Amino acid sequence: MSDLRTQIEGIWAVRDSLDAEDDGANAAIHSAIDLLDAGEVRVAEPDGDGGVVVNEWLKLAILLLFRQAQMSTIEVGPFEFADKIPLKSDYASRGVRVVPGASARWGSYQGPGVIMMPSYINIGAYVGANTMVDTWATVGSCAQIGAGVHLSGGVGIGGVLEPPNAVPVVIGDDCLIGSRCIVAEGARIGDGVVLGAGAVLTGSIPVIDAETGDELSRGEVPPWCVAVQASRTRDFEGGRFGLPCVLVIRRLDPGERHDKSALNDILRTHGVTT
Repeated sequence: MSDLRTQIEGIWAVRDSLDAEDDGANAAIHSAIDLLDAGEVRVAEPDGDGGVVVNEWLKLAILLLFRQAQMSTIEVGPFEFADKIPLKSDYASRGVRVVPGASARWGSYQGPGVIMMPSYINIGAYVGANTMVDTWATVGSCAQIGAGVHLSGGVGIGGVLEPPNAVPVVIGDDCLIGSRCIVAEGARIGDGVVLGAGAVLTGSIPVIDAETGDELSRGEVPPWCVAVQASRTRDFEGGRFGLPCVLVIRRLDPGERHDKSALNDILRTHGVTT
């Protein structure tokens, strides 16, 4: 692995002089993408101390792939695509269920038990085992989604490739992300979080504790809680306006999972649905 990393970093250093037909460079790039595709490596992963480690060389491999790959026509049944990156295939052998209308690019990973309703998963993304990517949900490039997650209908998980050291969106295990939520710009969601429908979380959005009014973070929802979209007022020269925030309305015991009816009761009290 260290040899491959050295090769990728060396190719990146001379990228402006590369020829599209450079077999040696292309072989190294494809080897790195194959590792991502198989889930043997990840663009980013938790460091065990609450942070995230970005494996920058794998982002470089993706960026190099875009430079080196040539446009081609891809035919899937009656559908035709024109792109540089092929789509994944052979889902059944990997235990992944894919409903017609769903697609994932080569270089993304889906663990066993993943279900993809009509949805899209971009290169570099990692989707853990037994996660549901529901209808019209999108998982952007290099986003990291945990195991046992439900990305509800229309959820938008932002992607990031450049700069190479930028931290992507990271969502922990056992989360429920409500319909039409947007999570982008390196935002993080801890294990066991329920994020109510329509919430917008970016790296700069305040996350506030409803009980104390304290700002807990910017762009990071703590583990094992229920959080919803909210706003807080701020005075400007032009008047008083409400700015978006995410409000933590309930803390959960680690490992606690609510059935659907109980969860709806919690959210309905605050005028939110899943």
